[in-house]
Amino acid sequence: MADIKNYTLNFGPQHPAAHGVLRLVLELDGEVIQRADPHIGLLHRATEKLAESKTYIQALPYMDRLDYMSMMCNENAYCLALEKMLGLEVPIRAQYIRVMFSEITRMLNHLLWVGAHGIDCGAMTVMLYAFREREDLLDMYEAVSGARMHAAYFRPGGVHRDLPESMARHVPNTIRSAKSTATLNRNRDGSLLDFIDDFTQRFPTYLGEYHTLLTDNRIWKQRTVGIGVVTPERALNLGFTGPMLRGSGIAWDLRKTQPYDAYAHMDFDVPVGKTGDSYDRYLVRMEEMKQSNRIIKQCVDWLRVNPGPVITDNHKVAPPDRASMKSNMEDLIHHFKLFSEGFAVPEGEAYAAIEHPKGEFGIYMVSDGANKPYRMKIRPPAFVHLSALDEMGKGHMIADAVAIIGTMDIVFGEVDR
Repeated sequence: MADIKNYTLNFGPQHPAAHGVLRLVLELDGEVIQRADPHIGLLHRATEKLAESKTYIQALPYMDRLDYMSMMCNENAYCLALEKMLGLEVPIRAQYIRVMFSEITRMLNHLLWVGAHGIDCGAMTVMLYAFREREDLLDMYEAVSGARMHAAYFRPGGVHRDLPESMARHVPNTIRSAKSTATLNRNRDGSLLDFIDDFTQRFPTYLGEYHTLLTDNRIWKQRTVGIGVVTPERALNLGFTGPMLRGSGIAWDLRKTQPYDAYAHMDFDVPVGKTGDSYDRYLVRMEEMKQSNRIIKQCVDWLRVNPGPVITDNHKVAPPDRASMKSNMEDLIHHFKLFSEGFAVPEGEAYAAIEHPKGEFGIYMVSDGANKPYRMKIRPPAFVHLSALDEMGKGHMIADAVAIIGTMDIVFGEVDR
């Protein structure tokens, strides 16, 4: 009698849940996963190597393209590493702006995650709801940087510019009446801070709608409860960070344990799970959005009454303002040298880590005293989490592999780098 053998199946890279760039080789006994072997590198763009041939300023926009769902958070780690090496003081107003936009970014990331995870598990509606809120958040990105995704807004020593005093407004056209345009513009009469404040007041209602759609939904719980369970000990040993670690019950958050920028002044809670399954990680991320909303509100209230500079006055690192550059010869020279040859960073090395929406995102930088990084190493959280796919998937069904990939919140820009 012939031996019954396991058979091997290619899951992706064209599979909808593999998002086009993950090839997962599954060894199956019937429909039960015996082994899961992720094949990565299909999106490799050599970011770390490219940075070695760019000045420090030129390398900054590459950060947006790593985890392209958490753009400004990537920039934040890069700027913190440079500031550590240069010994730069960041103005307090810039720190609050950074915190506010880091939390806006966290909400952007988690909204896309809950929408995509929902679709992966068969829930269509939540994606449409989540993208409704993402539109407002992306408008905030656009207001400060001119770009909806790849902002390049954080800079060594602060942020590119102060918050605008007005918001872009919709105009009537052939498919939109004056009345519907006025409805769209109802919260755009004031400054960007007014627009953000209005959003923070509306968001708890929206979050309640997501909970109504998913949290007690029988099918959602069948797809996530008890799936991909990771014990606290294994989560630590596997190098988990962020919601993946907190979902297993460990309250580790760099914003609390190693505060950076203005996080030491913020009042917020760190949500943790109990059982370490996909459902717990979902609840952790939902609560994180609520806490991010709290932090953004605190930043708005502080920024309203505390004007000041938003970038360092060291013109070796940060450009002078436009008016000075056009009227002062010395400032013109600073501007020209900064954007043509960049700035030199003293010899040495630094590691800076932030609480990225997906976990600990770190930049390790080595300088040989030149105007370009000698070496740059990126520590992406999703890369570490993906390495646990075999352990988390073993013994589950093929359909559960989709839920496990979803619960990890993987973006391949940072996995493949």
